[in-house]
Amino acid sequence: MLDHIFLTVSDTARSTSFYERVLPVLGITVRHDYDGSEGPAGHPDLKGFGAGGKVFFWLRQGSPAPGAVHVGFAATSEAMVRAAHAEALAAGAAEIHTPGPQLHYDPRYYAAQVRDPDGYSLEFVYKSWQHED
Repeated sequence: MLDHIFLTVSDTARSTSFYERVLPVLGITVRHDYDGSEGPAGHPDLKGFGAGGKVFFWLRQGSPAPGAVHVGFAATSEAMVRAAHAEALAAGAAEIHTPGPQLHYDPRYYAAQVRDPDGYSLEFVYKSWQHED
């Protein structure tokens, strides 16, 4: 299981603003700023996002590599996928694909995909079988 991921972005203020709008739709509501000067030499400043007492999605300033990273955010319903997709577009994302079943994966795989301000591919996904009792 992953503990955290760093996403290198070209403008941390712009990306922080984007993710502050989109991630709460998915229940990711914790925000934390980490001052890199307090850590080991060369550690970057970080803008963190999380939920459930854990900060796990971090932004850092640098040269983006959008082709190198795809981030899938879990949703708890199809409605949440649609809401996250709509908020991302309203916040300036570019659409890759609209919300709907991703039959090439599984008929119960419901997702939407956008590109964030740096071109990273973000997917909002609801896999119903992962939410069944």
